[in-house]
Amino acid sequence: MNLLASSGQLRASLMRWLLVCVPLVVLLGFLSGTLAGSGPGNPWFDELVKPAVYPPRATFGIVWTVLYVMMGVAFAMILAARGARGRGIAALAFVIQFALNLAWSPLFFGAHMMSAALVLIAVMLLAAIVTTVLFARVRPMAAALLVPYLLWLVFATYLNFAFLQANPGMDGVKRSGAVERFDI
Repeated sequence: MNLLASSGQLRASLMRWLLVCVPLVVLLGFLSGTLAGSGPGNPWFDELVKPAVYPPRATFGIVWTVLYVMMGVAFAMILAARGARGRGIAALAFVIQFALNLAWSPLFFGAHMMSAALVLIAVMLLAAIVTTVLFARVRPMAAALLVPYLLWLVFATYLNFAFLQANPGMDGVKRSGAVERFDI
């Protein structure tokens, strides 16, 4: 009995993982941001002083979609690397860093906790670096797909810090978005 898979079987395995991982990562990322209120119309966020390097708001949706697709492809490559040494720990590292990623938007946009979000994104960046190193040991191309994500996380960490510096009184402030009415 031959235990080696043919190249066709390997491609089919990767395709199956791609069909699961890419939509799942993109969907979870979209839900995290949407349910946290990171889109237009978040009254708390609209009140914040924006740092000078803050890009146009549409940039975030485009960049995160591309990054989530790349992350999903990288994860699928690792999951399809059946029998590869280090595959399990690399997959676990990805799940941990991705869970941290999904927690950031609710913490920053939903709970308005910029300080806690800064700590979280720093931990997320460290976890993403570990994930990238572990991916490189299994599939170097999968690690290469995570490099733009790492670069964006560095920028996002700076943005989180800059928002906190420019808006220290808004850290943890609750805004309902409701209109208050005063009778005179």
